[in-house]
Amino acid sequence: MALSKAGTAYDLNGPQDAPVVVLIHGLGLTRDSTWKPIIRWLAGRFRVLSYDLPGHGESALPTGDVSLTALSEQLMTLLDELEIASAALVGFSLGGMINRRVAMDHPDRVSALVVLNSPHERGDEQQALVEARARDSAADGPGANIDTTLKRWYTPEYMLDNSALVGEVRAVVLANEPKNYAAHRLVLAQGVIELIRPVPPITQPTLVITCAHDSGSTPAMSEAIGAEIAGSEVHIIPGLQHLGLIERPLLFGKRLETFLETTLT
Repeated sequence: MALSKAGTAYDLNGPQDAPVVVLIHGLGLTRDSTWKPIIRWLAGRFRVLSYDLPGHGESALPTGDVSLTALSEQLMTLLDELEIASAALVGFSLGGMINRRVAMDHPDRVSALVVLNSPHERGDEQQALVEARARDSAADGPGANIDTTLKRWYTPEYMLDNSALVGEVRAVVLANEPKNYAAHRLVLAQGVIELIRPVPPITQPTLVITCAHDSGSTPAMSEAIGAEIAGSEVHIIPGLQHLGLIERPLLFGKRLETFLETTLT
C-alpha cells in the first residue's frame, strides 16, 4: 500500500510500461474488498491502479464537501502525482459514476471507460424517493438496514455457502465513518442527475455491464447508459445481483480483459 500526498491509499500492480487501468470501488467498500481477483486477472497484461475513495479503507477523510466532481478530482490528483497521462477507468456502482464524470470533465485523460452495476436515470418519483431515503438514513450510519442491503447485493445461494466472505464485506461497510458514508450515499443518490444525456457527450470506447437482478443498477439503466454513449457495448450478466462482481469475479474479469485488450493494445 502507498499513500498519496493528499492521503489517498492506493496500490499499483503489473508491468510498468503497460497501459494503465484504474479500478474505482463503490459506496462503503474498499479497493481490497472489491477488486482483489480482478487485479490478479488483469495485472499480467496491464498496469493496474486501485485506490480507496475518501474516508474509505485506508484513505484519509475528505477535508471539503463530497460531490461527484470532488470524487473525480481525487482521482485526477492521484493520476497527476503518479504522472499517469491517461488511463482506462473501470468503475463499480458509485465508481461507475465517478469515471463518467472524469470522462466528461477530462476526456483527454481517459483512454476507455467501463461502467459496472452503476445507476442512471430513475424517473422523477423514484429519484425523489432515493434521495429522501439517503437523507433519512444519514443519522443511522452504514449499519442501517445492512442485512437487507446484503440480501439485495448477493444471491441467496452465495450468502448460504459463503457466510464468512459475506461477513467480511459486512464488516468493511460497518467500519465506515457515519458522516462520510452518509455524504457519499447522497452523491450516489443525487449524482446520476449530472450524468443523464451527458454534456459534453462521452466519446471514449465504453463497456457497460450490470447483472440481471440488480435492483438499484438495473439492466434498463445500463441499456440507457449505453444508448447515450455512441458505439458502447452493453452486457447483462444473468442470475446475479449487485455484487455479482464479487460473487463471480471471473465472469467480469473475462469481459474486462477482452474489452481492454481490444481497446488498449
